[in-house]
Amino acid sequence: MNKMSTKLFAILWVAGMAGVLSLLLIDLPALIANLPGASGSELPFHPLLIKVVSTIQPTILLSLAIFIGIQLAHRVGLSAPAAEALAKGNDFVSALKPQVLPGLIAGFIAGVMIISSWLLFRPLLPPVFITRAERLNTSMPFLMRILYGGVTEEMLLRWGLLTLLVWVLWRIFQQGRGTPRTIYFVSAIVISSVVFGIGHLPLVRALGVDFTVPIVAFVVLANSLFGLIAGYLYWRNGLEAAIIAHMSAHIVLITAIHLFM
Repeated sequence: MNKMSTKLFAILWVAGMAGVLSLLLIDLPALIANLPGASGSELPFHPLLIKVVSTIQPTILLSLAIFIGIQLAHRVGLSAPAAEALAKGNDFVSALKPQVLPGLIAGFIAGVMIISSWLLFRPLLPPVFITRAERLNTSMPFLMRILYGGVTEEMLLRWGLLTLLVWVLWRIFQQGRGTPRTIYFVSAIVISSVVFGIGHLPLVRALGVDFTVPIVAFVVLANSLFGLIAGYLYWRNGLEAAIIAHMSAHIVLITAIHLFM
């Protein structure tokens, strides 16, 4: 990588690692105590050690995603305007400003959509899932939601995966020539959104709840809907717009949780 790419990698990596390190804020003993079958059980190692070890995998995935984005994003017309401006020594605020309003509006809409999905599916969901999911939601640290969900997940899913998918489709069907067609971006947005939705299914198992059609439909649909919005923002506005939207959506959700739960 050249000097600018190295600076960009460092900027994105530090921002993404803030999210990874926010996982250390989780009250692990309290979280595990709320899981089924955990009553009276003791952790095999010190909670801090377990949390530190748990940051290894996301750190590796984050580093890989940032590297992929730096190598491929500009080849297919994708970017992180504010981070790139900072890496080049240009005006960060001017590069960020056009992304703020779209991100905030989209984040609010996404948050309302996720809440609406919950209310729509709630009568179809098993009571045990509802109780445990609500308990889990209220136990997650605010900073972890904002930093890991808002920043790190966007770098993994949008900057890394979505960029890679567009590049692969462009290379296969256009031999890497010309401007990638719209269908490649749309396809990559849909695929990465579904992956984002499916990626939340292990939480259902962690809650000790069996998969049912309504549970799977809710988890995948609600998270995929946000993925579509974030993917579109990344494509049309830049990575930071998707990050702002993700943060904003979490703020809407957190507000709803504290007001109504």
